[in-house]
Amino acid sequence: MRIAVIALGKIGLPLAAQFADSGHEVVGVDVNSQTVDLINRGIEPFPGEAFLQEKLSKLVPAGRLRATTNYADAIPKADVVVIVVPLFVNDATWEPDFAWMDAATKSLAEHLTPGTLVSYETTLPVGTTRGRWKPMLEAGSGLVEGQDFHLVFSPERVLTGRVFEDLRKYPKLIGGLSEEGTRLGREFYEAVLQFDDRPDLSRPNGVWDLGTAEASEMAKLAETTYRDVNIGLANQFGVFAADNGIDVYQVIEACNSQPFSHIHRPGIAVGGHCIPVYPRLYLSTDPDADIVRTARLMNASMPDRLVKQAEAVLGSLEGQRAVVLGAAYRGGVKETAFSGVFPTVDALRSRGAVVSVHDPLYSDDELQALGFEPYELGGDVDVAILQTDHAMYRELSPAQLPGIKMLVDGRNATNASQWAGTPRIVVGVASSPDTPIA
Repeated sequence: MRIAVIALGKIGLPLAAQFADSGHEVVGVDVNSQTVDLINRGIEPFPGEAFLQEKLSKLVPAGRLRATTNYADAIPKADVVVIVVPLFVNDATWEPDFAWMDAATKSLAEHLTPGTLVSYETTLPVGTTRGRWKPMLEAGSGLVEGQDFHLVFSPERVLTGRVFEDLRKYPKLIGGLSEEGTRLGREFYEAVLQFDDRPDLSRPNGVWDLGTAEASEMAKLAETTYRDVNIGLANQFGVFAADNGIDVYQVIEACNSQPFSHIHRPGIAVGGHCIPVYPRLYLSTDPDADIVRTARLMNASMPDRLVKQAEAVLGSLEGQRAVVLGAAYRGGVKETAFSGVFPTVDALRSRGAVVSVHDPLYSDDELQALGFEPYELGGDVDVAILQTDHAMYRELSPAQLPGIKMLVDGRNATNASQWAGTPRIVVGVASSPDTPIA
C-alpha cells in the first residue's frame, strides 16, 4: 500500500515508521520544514521514543519512509491517509479549537483522489467524523464518501516514549461510516499492525470494530475521561485524608486489594496531551456531565492548593526562593504539554516568590525558552515543590537543596527517611505537627 500520514509529531512519526516497517510505502506530511528535513536525513526530530531512531535509520535509506511539506506530493493516489493533527481546547471556554485540523482536512480534500481510505486518529468530540470531516472532505474534493472514498475513525491509544510497545499491546479500535469503509479500515490496520497475545481480554487482541464512528470516538474519550475522574476522586480523598490524620496511600492500597476497586493516585497535577484535554472534548458534546466537570476542576486546582499549604506553613512566600522540581508533565518524558509546572510556577509567583525550575531532561536554554529561570541542584533555596516524578528525585535529600525550609512533594516520590527534621508536605498524607496544613 501507499500510505500518507498527516502530521509527523510524537504520535504521527512513530505511526509512519510502524506502517513502513510493516512493508508499505509511507509519505509523511508536516508543516514544519525542519522536522521534514531531519526525517529525510534519517534523524529523529525529538528524543525519547524507544526504537524510533533505529527504525528511521533502516527505513529512510531504504526508501520506505520519507517526509514532505507538500500535500500534492503525498495525498494523490494514496491508498490510505491517516491524520494525526493536534486538536486543541480553548482554556477559557473549554471548547475545541479545530483550526489546525480544519486546515489539514481542507488541504487533504483538495488533493484527495478516488479509492482512498481516510482514517482520523486524533481524539475527537463524538460526532465530529460524520458531522464535520465528511462534509468538509466532500465539499473540498467533489467526491462522495461511501462511494468515491471511505472514512473511518480509529483513535490512537499510545503513550509517547512507548508507542511501538503500545501498538502491539492494545486492541485497535475502528468505527466507519459505512459497511465497506469499516471493512477497508479493518483490513488496513490488520496489514500494518501486529498484536501481542492478550489472554486477559474477552476477545482476541487485534482490530476491534465498534460499529460506528461515534462509538469509536466515545471509546477514546471514555477511557481517558475515566482516568481524569478517577484521579479527581483520589485527590478528593487525599485532601480529606490529610486533613484528618490519614495516609491516603495506605487506604488506596487496601481498597485496591480486591478486584472491584481501582483507585488511582493523587497528585499535584494531571498533564500531557490527553487526560487534561479529552474530558473537555467530552463536555463539549455532553454539557450535563457534572461528574466530569467537577473532577477536571478538582485536578486543575491541585497546584494552587499545595502552594497555599506551603504558604500557610511558612507564613508568607513573599521573597522566598522557590524551586519547582520537574518541568515535564510526567517522569522520564521530555514533554511539557499541559504540565503542572506552569500553574505551579504561576501560583508561586502570584504570592511573591522568586521562582526557578529544575529538570534533568531540559537544558538551561530550554527552560529559559519555556519562560523559567533555571535552577541547579546545590543552589540556595527556601522551598521546593516536586512536580514531576523523575527517577533522580526519589533519593533527593536536603543537602542538595541548601537552606531549604520546606519540601512539598506533589507526587509522593521522595524518601521520607531522607527528610527527617525538614518540614515536608506530601499530597494525601497528614503532615507532622510542625508542618500543619491549612
